[in-house]
Amino acid sequence: MLLFSILTAAVAPGISLLTYFYLKDRYEAEPIHMVIRVFLLGVLIVLPIMVIQRGLLLWWSDQPFLFAFAISAGVEELVKWFVLYHIIYNHTEFDEPYDGIVYAVAISLGFATVENVLYAVFQPATFGTLLVRALLPVSGHALFGVTMGYYLGKAKFAQNKPNRSFLFLSAAIPVIEHGVYDWIMGSRTTYWVWFIVPLMIYLWIKGLRKMNRASARSPFRLVGREEEVKL
Repeated sequence: MLLFSILTAAVAPGISLLTYFYLKDRYEAEPIHMVIRVFLLGVLIVLPIMVIQRGLLLWWSDQPFLFAFAISAGVEELVKWFVLYHIIYNHTEFDEPYDGIVYAVAISLGFATVENVLYAVFQPATFGTLLVRALLPVSGHALFGVTMGYYLGKAKFAQNKPNRSFLFLSAAIPVIEHGVYDWIMGSRTTYWVWFIVPLMIYLWIKGLRKMNRASARSPFRLVGREEEVKL
């Protein structure tokens, strides 16, 4: 019973955040089965990411900067980007800019949820630690996904296609954001909270703005306005 409660508490943040970002799609919500499928892809990529990270750790040993930006952030964000680009980017359901955010958040939260479950099972987990993980690493992954999906949407719906600069930004900026996050969390300073809280506030504000911008560029928004005029 206790294990079930811990697992539920570990899974709940990812599902709650995914529901929030999904419901923010105001004009043309994605098929729920597609979102679930991408979420499960995030679950499946945990194993290859762990294998790659283990290999890089053996190669580069214990170097904090490389661990934060390359082994942790680099591997995780680039694998997510690779899967999204090859499976979702050219999919017919990716038909408006905000869809990039939905799918990138889905794969990010699939990964983060497994990470959270593993932490809850193999580490002494309390309600307090799970709450902190919900506010920091789980929401962090979601916000890195917002950035990735926003630029994937800009790349796909840019007027001058193919826009490789946006594709590059969709991979590079999440790696940088994630790397800064991991660098702060791994700094081992007693004042880490004074750095991580402003970073998370910045990521949330920036993420919400990007969500609004992506929604404002939806072609279905114009269709809705035309229908209102006809009525």
